[in-house]
Amino acid sequence: MGHLENTQRIGFMQGRLSPLVNGQIQAFPWPYWKDEFALAQNHNWPMIEWTLDHDRLHENPLMTADGQQEIRRLCNTFECAVPSLTGDFFMQKPFFKYEGHSRVQLLDDLRRVIENCAALNIGLVMLPLVDNGHVEDRAQENSLFEGLDTLVDVLKREHMKISFESDYAPKQFIKFIEKYDQDLFGITYDIGNSAALGYDCVEELNTYGAYINNVHVKDRLLGGTTVPLGTGNADFPKAFQTLCALEYDGHYILQTARAKDDNHVGILNGYRDQVIAWLEKGCHES
Repeated sequence: MGHLENTQRIGFMQGRLSPLVNGQIQAFPWPYWKDEFALAQNHNWPMIEWTLDHDRLHENPLMTADGQQEIRRLCNTFECAVPSLTGDFFMQKPFFKYEGHSRVQLLDDLRRVIENCAALNIGLVMLPLVDNGHVEDRAQENSLFEGLDTLVDVLKREHMKISFESDYAPKQFIKFIEKYDQDLFGITYDIGNSAALGYDCVEELNTYGAYINNVHVKDRLLGGTTVPLGTGNADFPKAFQTLCALEYDGHYILQTARAKDDNHVGILNGYRDQVIAWLEKGCHES
């Protein structure tokens, strides 16, 4: 796989080209979201993964008619695609941990997000089953399945897919995902999160690689936080080599550590160069 083709498969998590918002490593960049499209074009980034918080959910441009019109304009003007969305709103308030009216409302929010993504040709909605979205027991797992089952018709009608990011160990994750329709549901593999949990990337990828439809690239310390690429516990050469061997042909979204000197554009461009080098080496060796 050539250098240019690899570059076209690499995008960034929305906000990574912008200053931190309230000191958070990841949040919707309200003051800067429009600026990121021009920056993306200027620095040869072909795609952005949208990020959506529960706070001000219905004000987000993704969720309004005027906002959607502006997103379309920016995508066309700056030739930058938005193929996927990270649903931090879901992790912040997971419907499967609520009952009654709250559960119904949260499921309706998810349905509206799916429909609005479809209107913008954002084909993949990633649901993080980590941190506050962690599935604690079988009852919650069943509640999650039952809730999402009510959205299957919407997914089919809108030609949409849901992708799960999870902290499950490999054998548990494959049992989980096999319950879902593979045409509508898949897995987002997060290299850094798996490293932080002490999982072996080769075992993970060989166990459920066929279900992976998105990859998040970051590095983390074992049991710790996000750190610059190559300084944590992630084994990127092995991960990329295994993904290449499995003929994974999806996107790689950089969800990397932020710059300490506020040069967020420079550090993200440097991370991309690292990822391309690892990818080319891994695909050559696989």
